Amino acid sequence: MVRRDNKTMDMFREWTPGPVAHQFDEQVTKGGTLDVKIARALAAAMTFAQDQHGLNRDAIALAMSDYLDQKITTNMLNSYASPARTDHKITLERTIALAEITKCTELLGFICGFSNTVVVPEKYADVIRLWQLEKAQERLDNEVRSLRAKHGGGK
Repeated sequence: MVRRDNKTMDMFREWTPGPVAHQFDEQVTKGGTLDVKIARALAAAMTFAQDQHGLNRDAIALAMSDYLDQKITTNMLNSYASPARTDHKITLERTIALAEITKCTELLGFICGFSNTVVVPEKYADVIRLWQLEKAQERLDNEVRSLRAKHGGGK
Protein backbone atom coordinates (compact mmCIF):
# COMPACT_ATOMS: atom_id res chain seq x y z
CA MET A 1 0.00 0.00 0.00
CA VAL A 2 1.33 3.40 -0.98
CA ARG A 3 0.81 6.23 1.48
CA ARG A 4 -0.02 9.64 0.16
CA ASP A 5 1.98 12.60 1.42
CA ASN A 6 -0.75 14.98 2.55
CA LYS A 7 1.67 17.62 3.84
CA THR A 8 3.07 18.51 0.42
CA MET A 9 0.97 20.53 -1.98
CA ASP A 10 -0.10 18.59 -5.04
CA MET A 11 -0.10 21.15 -7.81
CA PHE A 12 -1.79 18.69 -10.15
CA ARG A 13 -4.77 17.84 -7.90
CA GLU A 14 -6.88 20.69 -9.29
CA TRP A 15 -5.01 20.95 -12.56
CA THR A 16 -6.81 20.84 -15.85
CA PRO A 17 -5.01 20.99 -19.18
CA GLY A 18 -4.34 24.51 -20.32
CA PRO A 19 -2.02 27.41 -19.67
CA VAL A 20 -0.81 28.03 -16.11
CA ALA A 21 0.04 31.67 -16.69
CA HIS A 22 -2.89 34.06 -16.94
CA GLN A 23 -2.75 35.81 -20.29
CA PHE A 24 -5.05 36.70 -23.14
CA ASP A 25 -5.04 34.71 -26.34
CA GLU A 26 -2.41 36.24 -28.61
CA GLN A 27 -5.07 37.46 -31.04
CA VAL A 28 -6.71 39.72 -28.43
CA THR A 29 -3.86 42.20 -28.18
CA LYS A 30 -1.94 41.51 -31.39
CA GLY A 31 -0.85 44.43 -33.53
CA GLY A 32 -1.48 48.12 -33.31
CA THR A 33 -0.17 50.80 -31.02
CA LEU A 34 -0.01 50.43 -27.27
CA ASP A 35 -3.23 52.47 -27.00
CA VAL A 36 -5.02 49.99 -29.25
CA LYS A 37 -3.65 46.98 -27.37
CA ILE A 38 -4.78 48.42 -24.04
CA ALA A 39 -8.26 49.16 -25.38
CA ARG A 40 -8.54 45.60 -26.69
CA ALA A 41 -7.37 44.15 -23.36
CA LEU A 42 -9.91 46.25 -21.45
CA ALA A 43 -12.69 45.25 -23.84
CA ALA A 44 -11.68 41.60 -23.49
CA ALA A 45 -11.82 41.85 -19.69
CA MET A 46 -15.32 43.29 -19.88
CA THR A 47 -16.41 40.59 -22.33
CA PHE A 48 -14.95 37.96 -19.99
CA ALA A 49 -17.02 39.36 -17.10
CA GLN A 50 -20.17 39.24 -19.25
CA ASP A 51 -19.51 35.70 -20.47
CA GLN A 52 -18.26 34.19 -17.22
CA HIS A 53 -20.13 36.13 -14.55
CA GLY A 54 -23.08 37.75 -16.32
CA LEU A 55 -21.77 41.25 -15.62
CA ASN A 56 -22.56 43.74 -18.34
CA ARG A 57 -20.79 47.10 -18.54
CA ASP A 58 -23.49 48.81 -16.48
CA ALA A 59 -22.95 46.32 -13.65
CA ILE A 60 -19.17 46.62 -13.96
CA ALA A 61 -19.37 50.43 -13.78
CA LEU A 62 -21.58 50.27 -10.69
CA ALA A 63 -19.30 47.75 -8.95
CA MET A 64 -16.21 49.78 -9.82
CA SER A 65 -17.89 52.91 -8.43
CA ASP A 66 -18.51 51.09 -5.15
CA TYR A 67 -15.01 49.60 -5.09
CA LEU A 68 -13.30 52.95 -5.69
CA ASP A 69 -15.84 55.21 -3.98
CA GLN A 70 -15.94 57.36 -7.11
CA LYS A 71 -18.32 57.64 -10.02
CA ILE A 72 -17.53 55.30 -12.92
CA THR A 73 -19.98 55.32 -15.80
CA THR A 74 -20.71 52.89 -18.59
CA ASN A 75 -19.69 55.61 -21.04
CA MET A 76 -16.27 55.79 -19.36
CA LEU A 77 -15.85 52.03 -19.76
CA ASN A 78 -16.94 52.24 -23.38
CA SER A 79 -14.38 54.99 -23.98
CA TYR A 80 -11.58 53.02 -22.30
CA ALA A 81 -12.39 49.99 -24.45
CA SER A 82 -12.54 51.95 -27.71
CA PRO A 83 -9.31 52.18 -29.73
CA ALA A 84 -10.75 55.31 -31.38
CA ARG A 85 -11.07 57.18 -28.07
CA THR A 86 -7.43 58.14 -27.57
CA ASP A 87 -8.49 61.02 -25.30
CA HIS A 88 -9.80 58.67 -22.57
CA LYS A 89 -7.08 56.74 -20.72
CA ILE A 90 -7.80 54.44 -17.83
CA THR A 91 -5.89 55.10 -14.59
CA LEU A 92 -4.01 52.42 -12.69
CA GLU A 93 -6.49 52.45 -9.82
CA ARG A 94 -9.35 51.94 -12.26
CA THR A 95 -7.46 49.15 -14.01
CA ILE A 96 -7.00 47.41 -10.66
CA ALA A 97 -10.70 47.85 -9.90
CA LEU A 98 -11.63 46.52 -13.33
CA ALA A 99 -9.43 43.45 -12.83
CA GLU A 100 -10.96 42.85 -9.40
CA ILE A 101 -14.55 43.29 -10.51
CA THR A 102 -14.27 41.29 -13.74
CA LYS A 103 -12.08 38.58 -12.15
CA CYS A 104 -10.11 38.71 -15.40
CA THR A 105 -6.57 37.88 -14.33
CA GLU A 106 -5.58 37.87 -17.98
CA LEU A 107 -5.71 41.67 -17.77
CA LEU A 108 -2.99 41.53 -15.12
CA GLY A 109 -1.05 39.10 -17.30
CA PHE A 110 -1.30 41.53 -20.20
CA ILE A 111 0.28 44.27 -18.06
CA CYS A 112 3.01 41.99 -16.69
CA GLY A 113 3.85 40.78 -20.18
CA PHE A 114 5.52 44.11 -20.95
CA SER A 115 8.24 43.27 -18.43
CA ASN A 116 8.55 39.63 -19.50
CA THR A 117 6.80 38.32 -16.40
CA VAL A 118 3.67 36.24 -15.96
CA VAL A 119 0.78 36.00 -13.52
CA VAL A 120 0.26 32.62 -11.88
CA PRO A 121 -2.17 31.63 -9.12
CA GLU A 122 -0.81 32.43 -5.65
CA LYS A 123 -1.25 28.81 -4.58
CA TYR A 124 1.74 27.94 -6.79
CA ALA A 125 4.10 30.55 -5.30
CA ASP A 126 5.70 28.13 -2.83
CA VAL A 127 6.16 25.47 -5.52
CA ILE A 128 7.87 28.01 -7.77
CA ARG A 129 10.06 29.28 -4.92
CA LEU A 130 11.02 25.70 -4.03
CA TRP A 131 12.08 25.10 -7.64
CA GLN A 132 14.16 28.30 -7.57
CA LEU A 133 15.88 27.25 -4.36
CA GLU A 134 16.57 23.75 -5.68
CA LYS A 135 18.15 25.22 -8.84
CA ALA A 136 20.25 27.62 -6.75
CA GLN A 137 21.36 24.73 -4.52
CA GLU A 138 22.25 22.69 -7.60
CA ARG A 139 24.41 25.55 -8.93
CA LEU A 140 26.15 25.91 -5.57
CA ASP A 141 26.77 22.16 -5.31
CA ASN A 142 28.29 22.17 -8.81
CA GLU A 143 30.53 25.10 -7.92
CA VAL A 144 31.70 23.40 -4.70
CA ARG A 145 32.48 20.16 -6.60
CA SER A 146 34.37 22.11 -9.23
CA LEU A 147 36.48 23.98 -6.68
CA ARG A 148 37.19 20.78 -4.75
CA ALA A 149 38.29 19.03 -7.94
CA LYS A 150 40.47 22.00 -8.90
CA HIS A 151 42.23 22.05 -5.57
CA GLY A 152 42.53 18.29 -5.12
CA GLY A 153 40.06 18.21 -2.46
CA GLY A 154 38.19 16.04 -0.21
CA LYS A 155 35.69 17.54 2.18
